[in-house]
This record gives sequence, structure tokens and C-alpha cells, in this order.
Amino acid sequence: MTGATLHLGLVGPIPPPNGGMAMQTEQLAGLLRAEGLGVTQVATNAPYRPAFVELLPGLRALFRLLPYLLAVWRLAGRVDVIHLMANSGWSWQLFAAPVLWLAALRRCPVIVNYRGGEASEYFRHSWRRVYPSLKKAALVVVPSGYLQAVFADYGQRTRVIPNIVDQGVFQPVARPANSTEEFTLVITRNLEPIYGIDAALRALAAVLPEAPDTRLRIAGSGPQESELKALAGQLGIAAAVRFEGRLDRVGIVKLYAQSDAMLNPTTVDNMPNSVIEALACGLPVISTEVGGVPFIVQHEHTALLVPANDPAAIAAAILCLRGDAQLRQQLRANGLDEVTQYGWPAVRQQWLDAYADVVGKPQGAAA
Repeated sequence: MTGATLHLGLVGPIPPPNGGMAMQTEQLAGLLRAEGLGVTQVATNAPYRPAFVELLPGLRALFRLLPYLLAVWRLAGRVDVIHLMANSGWSWQLFAAPVLWLAALRRCPVIVNYRGGEASEYFRHSWRRVYPSLKKAALVVVPSGYLQAVFADYGQRTRVIPNIVDQGVFQPVARPANSTEEFTLVITRNLEPIYGIDAALRALAAVLPEAPDTRLRIAGSGPQESELKALAGQLGIAAAVRFEGRLDRVGIVKLYAQSDAMLNPTTVDNMPNSVIEALACGLPVISTEVGGVPFIVQHEHTALLVPANDPAAIAAAILCLRGDAQLRQQLRANGLDEVTQYGWPAVRQQWLDAYADVVGKPQGAAA
């Protein structure tokens, strides 16, 4: 079946917010349409109708879920294959599992594109609930060797197809001339405990006595915002930290162009878009070596890797990178070479082959 004759159903979140899975869903839809595929999307985070329902916690889940299930039922009767963007936790039970059961009733094959960085912990407690639905998938695709190993521990075969970086947007930009000697670090993650931003603030506090012109800019929003701002004040580093709020992709690229290195201090991760986007912009990366990160970058070759929850190690990496222009250039050049494998020209055929492989196959072929 050629791209021109394939009708794909794409189920997943869409922006806003501009989270990693939402951006990957939206980006993939556009790229596949440009290839000539018919793509019909069903959003897992569609706006509430009527809008006031969002203010009613007891009802809003029901008002979102029922239209979603109806949309999935209709989709499964119209398309050749469903590409399902899936995650861990309640997201799996509420939005992914129903797709697999409804599609099975309509004999529509489903590719589960699983992306949860917390999959190992989630499966440890919930595999018995996940597997009855997952076994109905025609194919399970994960974006990293890390998640492939997690699934293999439970006897589940998977295919690795990496996340896609839009190299038309994320590309090196000449850094504006800076009259100061400031060394600027940037974090582009949600302000949530799992992303370890508190450790980055503590690392900055350790760096500033030796390098007082170091600065940190944090682009993101989330429930920890007030807590992190308070911590910066308690550490006496508030003047060196700027909270940028949530930025769109163009804003992120501009921020990268004004920065010297990117920090990814997370405690849990799979294949972080923020890391490959920073590499594509020619920005050196310091990251914790958790989850799938070591599968996409190599220590002292394409990034500097440090243990999670270790402010001292983060601080040492910052000072090392700051003081070594040759290392920064080496990481920049190697990162740009490495990231080409995540561009659409490299990933395109992998998805087209996956769709062709499952069309017409019975449910459960991946089990």
C-alpha cells in the first residue's frame, strides 16, 4: 500500500500545551500529510464543550471521555491503521486502552507508539492491567533502546523508531555578540519534581562563588514554579535565575541562540525532545544519565552526563564546560552529526514501512 492510498488515524494530544508528545503528534501529522497520506486526527485533550465544564472536576472527565470514545469508534471504521500515541499511568487506562478495544471490534490494526519515561516503574505495578489491552496491538513502537529493553523484560517485542526533530526549525543560529562575559545555561522542561530543576538551582549556587557571571534561564511552566522561585531566593541566587515561562518552538530556538549550554537535570526520561532539539541547534548539553538519555548521547562525545539528584556533579560539569572552549566546540560538532538520524529524511521510511507492515494484519500480531 502506497502513502497516497493509505488513510491513517492519528490519536494523541495536540498543542496547547506544547509538551513533548503533543508536539511530536502535531509534527508527525504534518509530515505525513506532506507525504501524501490521508491523516485524520483524534485529540486526547480536545477542548471541553461546553467550555464551563472545565471548572467542574466531577464532570469534566466524563464530558471529555464520552466524545473521545465516540470519535475513536468512528475513526476505527474509516481508516486503514491507527497510530496511537501512548503514555504511562492514567493516560494509558483512559485514552490508550479504549482505542485498542474499540479498534479490535472494528478490525482496525493499531500501532501503539509508547513514550512513557516512567514505563519501568509503571509496568512493575500495572503490567497485569496494561497487557490485556497491549496484546491487541498489531505493532508496538518505542522511540529508544531504553524503552525497548523495558518492554523486553516483560516479553513484549517492540520496534524502535526515534523521535523526530524538525531541522527546519531547530538549527544552529548565530549567537548574538554579547558585551558581557556571562555564561548562560538554559533548561527547557516543565516545572515538575521529576525534572530535577531544584538540583540545577543548587548546582548554580555551588558554581556562582567560583564563576559569579554564570546565569540560568528556565523555560517552562508547571506546579513547582512558586516553589522553585522560592528556592532560588533561599539559595541567594535569584538575581542569576530568570524564569521565562512557557515558550513556543521559535522562542526556544531564540533562547538556545542566546545560551552557552543546555541543562537536562531530570530524574526520569525516555528520549527527551529537548535534548535532541538542543543538539540540532548546536548547543552543548549537560544531562543526567537516566532512562534513555545514554542511548542518544555519549559522555564527553555528544554531551556531558552526570548522576541524577547530584548538584555537585552538575556544578562540576558546568565549570568544566565553561572553562573548556575546545570541549564545547567538540560537543557542538558531534551533536550536530549525531542528530541527523532524527531528521525526517532518516525517519520517514521507518514509519511508512511500519504502516505497510500492519495493514490487513489481525489484532494481536505484536503479542
